[in-house]
This record gives sequence, structure tokens and C-alpha cells, in this order.
Amino acid sequence: MKFGKRKSCGMWKNRLKIFGLMTAGLAVLLAPVDTNAQALEKHHPDTLESFSVRDAAEWSELFYRKGDWFGADGIFSFSMDGKESIGAGKNSQTLLTFSDTMTGQVDGDTVYNFKMVNNSVAWVEGITPSEETVDILLNRDADGKPVNFFSPQTPQSKPKEYYWMGDGFINKEQGGALHIFGYRVVDHSEASWDFEQVGVTIITIPGGEIVPPFEAQQQVDAPLYVDVPNLGKGTFGSGVYVNTEWAGAPNPDGFVYVYGLVDPNKQLVVARVQPAQFLEFEHWRFWDGEDWNEDINQVQPVTNRVSNELSLTPLPDGRYLLVFQLDGIGEYTAVRVAESPVGPFGPVQKIRKVPELSDPPGIIPYNAKAHPVLSTEDELLISYNTISMDYFNDILNYPHMYRPRFFWLKVGVR
Repeated sequence: MKFGKRKSCGMWKNRLKIFGLMTAGLAVLLAPVDTNAQALEKHHPDTLESFSVRDAAEWSELFYRKGDWFGADGIFSFSMDGKESIGAGKNSQTLLTFSDTMTGQVDGDTVYNFKMVNNSVAWVEGITPSEETVDILLNRDADGKPVNFFSPQTPQSKPKEYYWMGDGFINKEQGGALHIFGYRVVDHSEASWDFEQVGVTIITIPGGEIVPPFEAQQQVDAPLYVDVPNLGKGTFGSGVYVNTEWAGAPNPDGFVYVYGLVDPNKQLVVARVQPAQFLEFEHWRFWDGEDWNEDINQVQPVTNRVSNELSLTPLPDGRYLLVFQLDGIGEYTAVRVAESPVGPFGPVQKIRKVPELSDPPGIIPYNAKAHPVLSTEDELLISYNTISMDYFNDILNYPHMYRPRFFWLKVGVR
């Protein structure tokens, strides 16, 4: 869960407030349904002229599980050959990473041996989902109990911190290493429901050693926490776009674009760096509204009302599609369109009203994103997560509400 684990409903609500999601989410829940992209003018360069959506039940049902792993969020996808183009997973194994993960055995509405860990993974073979092609994995200790694959180990890390997992990529210019963003989080006091996000880590698994339990992983503290007066606070790592020829980008410029989120108002910020210099932070540059600036404190937002996890995907007509959950949490998955990776981005287009809102009552969708490597040439696969405000009570009656859900987006050709 991008909101962390707690033992009470009150704690859960506190986390939502901290992320600035509760008010925005409730406002969205009251918004009217928009069935056709707000009837936007045709041929507008920063909107989708036409689109359609349909359920991807074949994907959603794969994550309806009753034993061991039975729910998680934070799903990101990485094709092991470094390609990020549409359907890249057809010819390469794909790794999925999850954040907070629910484990135990589900019998009807009862969960036995319940334990929450902070991350898990899955391997996907090809792009046709089935029980045979998707293998979900938990890390385990010597006693066979579920534990994390990734826990903070950097010089700045402290005991009892844990990770929320961000996006990442396979770096062909560093031997095929996998880089993943990890957000360090600490719970200060159970009694006061006091938690804090305290830093950003880049986790690197060398190429050729991307094998669970990822014992070859390396972790470095990353100076990618944003705290700018009159802008807000946030972190980079919400989404990554690899704009290189080897990643399959249609208009490559040789840079990796890293997207971050700053609250309030779910503002999107952008950084970029060349892949060969990814871990050399003095080479990172931050978009200041006019140019690329070496000072992170000069960063300026390129749009707002996005989510803590999101994606940027090139369209066949040369534009870029930003996919997110509107206002971070709420009933609408939405997009914005731009003609460059830094915008300017067009208006919000609501593409789908999440259907699970009434089952169970109070369910909340969040953190939508596209998965181009698992998509087809005709349709883009999009995931989102679901949870509820009264999570730790509801999960006893609805143990399957907390898991990834999927749908397909088909975009009309401009």
C-alpha cells in the first residue's frame, strides 16, 4: 500500500490525510460521470480525439488468490531485455514488483496466518496471462515466514524503516542492471499513528543477477526529496520513461525521464539524466519551467491532479500519454496528452469510472498506470489498485478487495 501498514482504521485515515488524498478523493467521488472525454474539440493536439475501454478480466482474475499471496499494490513492470515499447514482454521475461503485500490463507471471508510484508514480485512469461505464465513470489526467512525482498540498508537508513516501491528501468548502459526507486518510510509511534517518509533510495540489481531473492542488490541514498517553499514536498520515482533507442522509444534523445509528485495538489515534476550517469547525481537536471536546471530546488510542476504512481507512454502519432488516477485517489482513471515528455500537458480526460466502488461499500481506487510491455498493438493495458477507508475491518469481510485490477484502453488514431 502506498499508504503503509497500520493496525487501525484511524491510522489508515491519518495516512490518507498525510498524502493529501482524502479531500481530493471525496471530491472526485461526487463528480458527475463523463462518458466521452468531456466532449473535447476534435483535432486538439493535447487531447485524445477518441478512445474506448474494456475490462481486462484475464489479468485481474490472476491476482484473485486464496493462498500465501492474496493481495498487493504498487505494481510496476520491467521487461528484462530493456525494451519498454508496446508488447516488449512478448519476447522477453517481465518482472512485476509490488509494494505492501498481504499474505496468509483465505477461507471464505476469513484470513488465517495473516501477515503483511512491504514488497513481493512476480515473473511473467509473454503477454498472454494465465496461471502457467504468471508466477507470484514471496521472500521467506529460514523458518519459511514471508519477509521483504527489499529493506532499507543505506547509510542514511535507520532501524524500523521500510520501503514503498517506485518505478524503475533496465539500464542497458550499465550492463543490464535493474534500477528501482524505494521510498524510505518510518513509523514513529504506534500510539500516535505517527509516520514519516524520510528519504529516497535507488536499489540496483546487477544485470545477470536479477533473480529472487535479489541477494546482489545494491542500495544508494538519492538526493531526490523535494522540499521547496511555495511549491511543496515530494519525491521523484513515481514514473520513469526511458527515451533511448535501445528501449524502443520512437523519438529518442538519449535521456531517462524521471517523474515525481509534489503535494499539495498532486503536482507533477520532472528530472532527466543520461542512463550511463544514472547513479551520478551531479549529472541530474530538473525541469524549471523553461530549461533543465542542476538545482532541484528550482524545479517547477508541469501539471497537477495526478497520482503517486503513474506512467508516460508514447502514442503512435508522436504524442505522449500520461496515465494516472485523478487526484491520486478517486473513482476516475484519467489521462493528459502532451507533445513532449515535459509537456505542456493538456486538460484532464476521464477515461474510466472504476466499477468496484460499491463492492465493498467505500472501496477506493488509486495509482493507475499503463504497462506498455504487457500491451498489444491495439490496446494499452492499465492497472489500478483498490483499498477502503476502513481497511483493517473491511479486509476481514472482503479479503480480495486489495489487489491490482486491470482494463484495456484503445486510442483512436489522430
